Amino acid sequence: MIYLVAFALTLLVAVLLSERAERTVLSIAVLFIAAGFLIGPGLLGLVKLELDDPSIRTFVEVALFVVLFVDGMHLSVRQLRSIWPLAGRALVLGLPLTMVLVAILAHYVTGLTWIHSLLVAAILSPTDPVFASALVKRNTVPKTLRRLLNVESGINDGLALPIILTVLAFLGATEFKLGTWLAEIALGIFIGLVVPYVVIRLERLSVFEAVEIYMPITVIAIGLLLFALARLLAANIFLTAFPAGIVIVTLGPKFHKSFKQLGEITAELLKLASLLILGALLSTEFLEALNWSEIIFALLVIVAARPLALMLVMRGSELPRSQRLAAAWFGPRGFASVVYGLLLLTSNVEQAGGLFRIIATVVVISIAAHSSTDALVARWISGEGGSRPANQEEEERRFA
Repeated sequence: MIYLVAFALTLLVAVLLSERAERTVLSIAVLFIAAGFLIGPGLLGLVKLELDDPSIRTFVEVALFVVLFVDGMHLSVRQLRSIWPLAGRALVLGLPLTMVLVAILAHYVTGLTWIHSLLVAAILSPTDPVFASALVKRNTVPKTLRRLLNVESGINDGLALPIILTVLAFLGATEFKLGTWLAEIALGIFIGLVVPYVVIRLERLSVFEAVEIYMPITVIAIGLLLFALARLLAANIFLTAFPAGIVIVTLGPKFHKSFKQLGEITAELLKLASLLILGALLSTEFLEALNWSEIIFALLVIVAARPLALMLVMRGSELPRSQRLAAAWFGPRGFASVVYGLLLLTSNVEQAGGLFRIIATVVVISIAAHSSTDALVARWISGEGGSRPANQEEEERRFA
């Protein structure tokens, strides 16, 4: 109950400060992390959460699923095809390169073994631009940039999971089942495509028809069914959510229109609740155990590894340099990294606590850095307060 009171009070403060946060470096995300830390064992001790509590991992997984599901509805199949040449670079080349660079930094800066460095890199490499909402959701920002970040973040979470599980198996935490894990990816995508397709096609039959009030409920039902089936069939839940959103907005625009506002609100609430939990998990002992090498590592991951990887793979692309810089900067580590970090904690990997501390340090600093600069970068990239990029109109026509 204390957690609910804290969430409600922080939510009210966030609402009152939201207009200022839209145009300054004030970060709503950081506000919720700070509130969680305040009520956690680090300060007031009003709530006690265990790092290895499976219910926490489940809640954050649900939050990530909903966010990916809603994000998928920002992109139709036609738009996906238009942005895929750029998104493919980020996923096929950028993700592995980011992992390599982060692993090198982890080994030489923090002194981790190579295998532990690879595990940390795999957990930190997926991006979550939900913490750069001012950039992704602002219509004045070029569509190409918004779609690139949306597709990359919607798919890379699921692609990183088999790598994480493979490293955990090498460390003896799980049994090696690479074929099974790859099958989970394929099954997740299949479920995400087929279930909403069948539902929407059924609704179009003369014998069926959804009344207006039930249209958003239909989307909720699809989401619940997707999550349940993915769990039941051991499919990749994250690669189920994003494709399903794309199918819904492509084949059932009336369902998307009716659900859009509710979906955005639900995703935002779950995101903020997850940040409050993350803040509560960070105790005084956690902060006291930090050392300068871990802080330096976190900063290098944010300002060097991701930006360098994406700038390299986007070199020679049609994306303007300013947008490449923005895309390279916005690679926040958030939901996926927390989920996979909690997965690490529930394993029997040696030094799991220390590895999670390193991961959490990157996540917290990243959320602070990216969620406090999203509005500023959005204004810069869209030409607000300055000259509008000369090639922006041509670029938007190409990728519309």
